[in-house]
Amino acid sequence: MKKTLLLSLITLYAFTGQINLFAQSAAYKDYIEKYRDIAVRKMNEYRIPASITLAQGILESGVGKSALAVNANNHFGIKCHKEWSGMTYIMDDDEKNECFRKYASVEESFNDHSLFLTTRPRYSKLFELDIRDYKGWAHGLKSAGYATNPKYAEILIRIIEENELFLYDNPNFVPKPAETVKNDKADKNTSTADAGKSLLLTPDKVTFVEISDGNRSVYLNNGVKLVFARNGDTPNSIAKDFGIHTFQILKYNELGKDESIKEGQVIYIIPKKTRSKLSHHIAAEGETMRNIAQYYGVKLKSLYKINHISEGHEPSKGEKIKLRK
Repeated sequence: MKKTLLLSLITLYAFTGQINLFAQSAAYKDYIEKYRDIAVRKMNEYRIPASITLAQGILESGVGKSALAVNANNHFGIKCHKEWSGMTYIMDDDEKNECFRKYASVEESFNDHSLFLTTRPRYSKLFELDIRDYKGWAHGLKSAGYATNPKYAEILIRIIEENELFLYDNPNFVPKPAETVKNDKADKNTSTADAGKSLLLTPDKVTFVEISDGNRSVYLNNGVKLVFARNGDTPNSIAKDFGIHTFQILKYNELGKDESIKEGQVIYIIPKKTRSKLSHHIAAEGETMRNIAQYYGVKLKSLYKINHISEGHEPSKGEKIKLRK
């Protein structure tokens, strides 16, 4: 089983009828809506809580966006093992060139996950638990060695509770009939060189990296790690989740000491670069130098220096702002 767990997840209110406007939530909502019926059908067949299956799938596959999920339809990090005779996918994990199972569809991966748990004696005690005891299942999986991360059970429980996945453990929930689920294709990295357009970074414009122990999705822009702020976030709360100082969050994002953070706002968790791979940006009306710096993952001071302009200058509509020397 994959030992390197993906880093954080976002709170999603998909099952309370509320629409979370936070752009990052969309990926998790899509994953749950796409695979919840499969998880419930497998629960009815094998008596594995649908909440556990969904939470593991979300975590192990990086919300369906990991290389293993995209290229091999493997959503649970299951390695080949000696008994596997199906398709394989080779990638580096704990060791170089490790063998993972490859499936023709995502549903086949869900089914094999169920078989994996039901056919191995070390997981047998889990099936003595109540189907709605997701906490017992989470701790049982960790104790049985499904993953080595000491926080594995806590992470699964948090995913389940934040997304209310326990609702699908209800025997009264009726899943849709089985149907072919289309294979997830890797999203092509969208260039951030949308010159003249609104400088609004969203998860689809950056590269997903991992899920942090602080339960946050981490992305890359211009080679710099970032997160999207949640409702109620402060520089201190984000810094705490990543084990760094508040002043670092303020410095990396050119934020004022008492400046508030808005939901969905880009927050870099490591220093930005001194330049972009792109040559320039054409400013649109109302854009600021800090907007541009955040959008391209470039230090604000570097932008001023590259363009030979004084700090505090704001671009006018149509002005060419160099992003590198």
